[in-house]
Amino acid sequence: MSRPGLPRRTLLAAGGAGALTAVTGWNTATAAWATEPGPDVAELPALDGTMTLQGAGLERFSRDFGHIVTAAPRAVLRPGSVRDVQQLVAFARRHRVPVAVNGQSGDLAQFGATGLESHSNYGQANPRGGIAIDARGLSGVVSVRAGRAVVGAGTTWAQVTEAGLAQGWVPPVLPDYLHLSVGGTLSVGGIGGGVHRYGMQVDNVLELDVVTGTGELVTASPTRNRELFEAVLAGAGQVAVIVRVTLALVKVRERAHVFSLHYDDLGAYLADQQKVLAGRRFDFQVGDVTRSADDTRWLYRAELVALRDAGQPADRAALLAGLNPVRTEVVEQSWREYAYRVDGLAGYLRSAGLWDLPKPWLSLFLPAATVHTFMTEAAQVLTGADVGAGLMLFYPYKRSAVKAPLAVLPEQEVGWHFDMLAFPGPGSDTAAMLERNRRLYERAVALGGKRYPIGAVPGLTQADWRRHYGGQWDKVVRAKRRWDPAGILTPGQGIHSS
Repeated sequence: MSRPGLPRRTLLAAGGAGALTAVTGWNTATAAWATEPGPDVAELPALDGTMTLQGAGLERFSRDFGHIVTAAPRAVLRPGSVRDVQQLVAFARRHRVPVAVNGQSGDLAQFGATGLESHSNYGQANPRGGIAIDARGLSGVVSVRAGRAVVGAGTTWAQVTEAGLAQGWVPPVLPDYLHLSVGGTLSVGGIGGGVHRYGMQVDNVLELDVVTGTGELVTASPTRNRELFEAVLAGAGQVAVIVRVTLALVKVRERAHVFSLHYDDLGAYLADQQKVLAGRRFDFQVGDVTRSADDTRWLYRAELVALRDAGQPADRAALLAGLNPVRTEVVEQSWREYAYRVDGLAGYLRSAGLWDLPKPWLSLFLPAATVHTFMTEAAQVLTGADVGAGLMLFYPYKRSAVKAPLAVLPEQEVGWHFDMLAFPGPGSDTAAMLERNRRLYERAVALGGKRYPIGAVPGLTQADWRRHYGGQWDKVVRAKRRWDPAGILTPGQGIHSS
């Protein structure tokens, strides 16, 4: 239940040493908060939640997971209701104040409050001097029943997973790291090991409640306000703020038989992964690239998961027939153990002091026809120091499984996801790594590739985005003009700036 709105003269900002400052509104002449009324002061709306206007609360929202782009917002809204989001967005539209949602994700139980930060990597969720919306004010599982769950946009995938598991249902596609917000991953697409069967996470959304850039609350689905539905999913936060989501769930299968197939030859790895993809042998299909122990070459590993009910065996011979790895390992674990497999690595990275260092990630999609060329060239450029203590994901998908129009992929039916999740050590040359990312991005595009919009690629222009969206560009522009006519939402992506 919402609590009464804050009186307008007592909207408070926490200052140093617990000091409080009364704020009247927004001075349109100076573009700053005002403590006294005046002819240029726009009165703030009453809110059910809270606004932080100075102090440590702003500092925490000045950075993101990449720790490369830093800029403090002018305010942070922790909404107490959906109405707060409507009021705030409408106010920001009138006064041309940028707004961006920040998932502030992280596993509080394991890492504490310091574990919270946006999982954008290059300032994508930064409002560029505007107002950040703390999505945790929109968190919570509303309901779970057979085949579906209704959740707030700030809910993490871990929370969805736990609520679903309690009733025997789970999301068909999960990110590798479950402590990310639902709204955040749906804004960019949401990739995971089930993509070859179920598409991206955006392809498993049944309905959305969103607040458009005009402050209007709208329900959208494939049969209701479909244009808006398609503009929001994988839309990089450009037209609306997601506030509530109805997700499709599938019946959980309790046991995960995890096959690790190791390769020292790129061609053999590509061939076997695509053979597995064509035969739909496994429920989850991912893979990664690691450096050899002597730091002289790159090695490849397919991670393939066969889900079974308790007591039901997996026919290993049939699953591995015709494949030619140099070594194979098989582990059986619970579905839940597999889902949370990255938590151990995250804990190590935090304890080693690497979590808060700059991380210039690079996420791409390549067509199968040119992926050998790209990976061969990338392997010549990249070293073990580039990846550091992180990992480089590299696995195939089927384009036909991805239905959301703005989840932009290469045209070819079989494609490959290249995801360099780098955790370089202290003293690494971040500027040089960003330049390397740009060169690899340009090479990928020349080979028919596309960018997944979470990584760090410097210098992107509107021409780059036009090239990225291709035939979808006019639709993207029309959607922006229709639902965010003031152009205030999620400026950090840089899609609609010159």
